[in-house]
Amino acid sequence: MTKNNLPGRILVIDDDQALCDLLEEDLSRRGHHVWTALKVADARELLHRQEIDIVLTDLNMPGTSGIEFCGELHSNRPDLPVVIMTAFGSLETAIAALRAGAYDFVTKPVDLDLLNISLKRALQHRHLQEKVRLLKEQVRRQQPDDELLGESPGLLNVKQQITRIADFDTSVLISGESGTGKELVARSLHRQSKRHEGPFVAINCAALPENLLESELFGHVRGAFTDAREARKGLFVEASGGTLLLDEIAELPLALQPKLLRVLEDHKVRPIGGSSEIDCDVRVLAASHRNLEERVATGRFRSDLFYRLNVIQLELPPLRDRGNDILLLAFKFIQQLSQRFNKSVVGLAQPAAACLLAYPWPGNVRELRNVIERALALTLHDQLTIEDFPEQIGHPKGRAPLPTSLVDKGNIVTLDEMERRYIHQVLEQLDDNRTLASRLLGIDRKTLYRKLKE
Repeated sequence: MTKNNLPGRILVIDDDQALCDLLEEDLSRRGHHVWTALKVADARELLHRQEIDIVLTDLNMPGTSGIEFCGELHSNRPDLPVVIMTAFGSLETAIAALRAGAYDFVTKPVDLDLLNISLKRALQHRHLQEKVRLLKEQVRRQQPDDELLGESPGLLNVKQQITRIADFDTSVLISGESGTGKELVARSLHRQSKRHEGPFVAINCAALPENLLESELFGHVRGAFTDAREARKGLFVEASGGTLLLDEIAELPLALQPKLLRVLEDHKVRPIGGSSEIDCDVRVLAASHRNLEERVATGRFRSDLFYRLNVIQLELPPLRDRGNDILLLAFKFIQQLSQRFNKSVVGLAQPAAACLLAYPWPGNVRELRNVIERALALTLHDQLTIEDFPEQIGHPKGRAPLPTSLVDKGNIVTLDEMERRYIHQVLEQLDDNRTLASRLLGIDRKTLYRKLKE
């Protein structure tokens, strides 16, 4: 086997046992792994059990023809190259094979060397397609989530867990304070999962009264109640093939909890007023800022539903515990919102950044975005200042995060000494994060490193 002759897994389909044996012997000698089938039904079964790189099939066979089977594979497995063998080497046959999705065709009696060249090209095509697919998958998984931006240990742990569990269809309970980004975690789980091409549907269980919520989730048939003039599928059916997020799940009425549990167990939903069940292939994620275990203890949430939803729990840290992520998010919001407001704001003045770090952020990321949006609307400068912030942020109670004086008692320091102290104070406040420090100081990283070296 030369370097250019990649070994492949080849399925040969022909009702001539002698030809199957000949091809298996020759292709195996060339380094390939070969399986044979005398009819399409056997080939279908083998494809379910075995990963195959190329299908080599005869054109005329009893029952399903090679071209019909090629069309079937092209619809269900477009990544799988099919080479068709035919004793009728006409132009019409070639056109029919290619229209059915065949990669190539060869004529009988089969020239083994020419067949090997065709299979080699098909195998290279297959491997190239697989590389492209893997690259696309890698790009999709690494695509950043703007509001999940951050480098704090708590957030990095959540991101790592998302990557590990994304492809498992198990239920996930996402917990955390209001405004921490629970829906963004759900969207990231969906985007990184094998369901990413399916729909992502989210509903706030606290936003609708019980009767409307039941219809929204499970659907209804026409005439099921007074206003049911048309049938409705419901979100479980609409989200089939994708992901359904039940936000504020703690507010789900007790009367609906058994019905939700039944859907989670059976993957079937019965619309209101319906007499039959509908299959729903959906991954369910739930989110809550409340402690569900406490609600179970007080009888406001069913324990069996809690355990069914809480297979895996992801807990988002509050923004006040994320340190310098506050500034990373602030810079991102400034960049996004400046474009919307058509303002040339490029960052934060250092005292303003210090105030953001000192504030406890009870409203978390949502509050931070609102504060930045307000400041951008009000500012008259190219950097946000303390005066652009609400009073509770611009004038926080307690210890100031950075010293306000850069002079010694009774002595005025030089400009070089003032710069040195200022740079070290900023680095100390930012836990030596030099990337953030350079942005706050308005200099590039090379300049900062040079000044530190000096």
